Amino acid sequence: MRELSNKELLSIDGGANWFTAAFFNAASRALSTIVDIGRSLGSSIRRMINGSYCSI
Repeated sequence: MRELSNKELLSIDGGANWFTAAFFNAASRALSTIVDIGRSLGSSIRRMINGSYCSI
């Protein structure tokens, strides 16, 4: 393996950017989690206002 000069190092292109499948998968899971939290919070607020609790 040979050493690269500074000029050769600066001319290297490539590598992954942040538009990867893993990023989109994590973003969609985070969004789904936020929506689920909002849905459950809204349901519990609605149940408190209407007084419709489940009795066990």
